[in-house]
Amino acid sequence: MPTRTAPRSCFLAVVRRSRLTRFLAIAAVLGFGPAAQAQLGARSTAEWLKTLDAQNRVVKLKVDEVVLALKLKPGSVVADIGAGSGVFTVPLAKAVTAGKVYAVDIEQGLVDHITKKAAEQRLTNVQGVLGKFTDANLPAKDVDLALIFDVLHHIENRTEYLKNLVPYLKKAGRIVVIDFHPELGPHKNDPALQVTKAQAEAWFAAIGFKPVTEHALYTDKWFVEYAR
Repeated sequence: MPTRTAPRSCFLAVVRRSRLTRFLAIAAVLGFGPAAQAQLGARSTAEWLKTLDAQNRVVKLKVDEVVLALKLKPGSVVADIGAGSGVFTVPLAKAVTAGKVYAVDIEQGLVDHITKKAAEQRLTNVQGVLGKFTDANLPAKDVDLALIFDVLHHIENRTEYLKNLVPYLKKAGRIVVIDFHPELGPHKNDPALQVTKAQAEAWFAAIGFKPVTEHALYTDKWFVEYAR
């Protein structure tokens, strides 16, 4: 996958791994050799880090502008869903100071990387969390804001994931989604990997949330905050 179109984390590779496993079994039956099957496997943590931390990609994320737009207060608890290499986790941790950031990913190697990265910067308010396919698996129900950046379209069962995310939030908690406009994103030819604002609004309505703020920060992505 080219650097400019890579997802923020390895959610695509891991969330769909069960489907990949079934496909590989079928491929073996149909006679595909080991080399062909190996090409379909998930990337290693090192390969993902090289992609996710590429300078030309990170610049386009507008990390500082996003964190500023979220208007986080010191002491806030944030869940960075699909944290990947921690590009957002570290600035979020610095923004909430006495608060906490849960760095959630479903690849243990990336969770370990973020934990080490935070320790190197002497950030004591970052907690790595190994998430599940349909559940963020957070350790407490104390979240003020959940950030889902360039990840929702890679989650296979989006409605279930969002439903399971709600109990972790405080009553006034927000969920923020930033994702590609389908016609401008890297998956414009694959409807299964597209999420529109209209679709997201319907999913959030089903869990009792509505859009409360929209930010015009990107030309290729939509940026919406949802709350009860």
